[in-house]
Amino acid sequence: MARMRVVIVGAGGFAREVAYLLRELEAREPGRYEHVGYAVTDLSRLGPHDSLNEVLGDVSWLDAHRTSFDAFAMGIGTPAAKLRVSDLLLGQFPDKEYPALVHPLARFERASASMGRGVVVCDGVVGTVNLAFEDFAMVNLCCTLGHESVVGRGAVLNPTVNLSGGVRLSEGVLVGTGAQVLQYVTVGAHATIGAGAVVTKDVAAGETVVGVPAKPLQRAAAAPRGAS
Repeated sequence: MARMRVVIVGAGGFAREVAYLLRELEAREPGRYEHVGYAVTDLSRLGPHDSLNEVLGDVSWLDAHRTSFDAFAMGIGTPAAKLRVSDLLLGQFPDKEYPALVHPLARFERASASMGRGVVVCDGVVGTVNLAFEDFAMVNLCCTLGHESVVGRGAVLNPTVNLSGGVRLSEGVLVGTGAQVLQYVTVGAHATIGAGAVVTKDVAAGETVVGVPAKPLQRAAAAPRGAS
């Protein structure tokens, strides 16, 4: 199998974590992946926390150098941006690959899992059976996923999130660090779960919930101090 030359889309901290993931996979299976560099959609938005010296260019650079890479990996940690950019790339580069990248130390039953394009599963993730990772889903460090959990298209789990069995995260959901989602809860498209929240009920599409137990942000903000 020829080595896959991968451009990471994004240049910030999570993009560097994806580069680390590629190095870990390459160490386990030499000759599998080569990290070519980072690319962004807007060079004017690069900042001091980006890997400036390793940025190849923008979409015009990618178009002009199509033969220098084989695949894209998504190094974007915000669902809305990830979905927008992935749609752009799929339209302009339909011939490129979008491999699912799963860290060697992530543990779940691979045989019963379904894995879409461009999925990223990071170090220390632990899951069980019948998991579904839809296109461009991302599961960050040390998350847990119970049986039949679904991580929807472009959804992002920040570090140490825990999903109980049967949880369904719809497209573009963002789950903040350390949040807990209890069994058989469904979270609607493009909803946000705040860091540390405990979600006990279904969350409507586009809603932001925070707190323990999690409530819609407007309601939580309006509740008097000490109210449950």
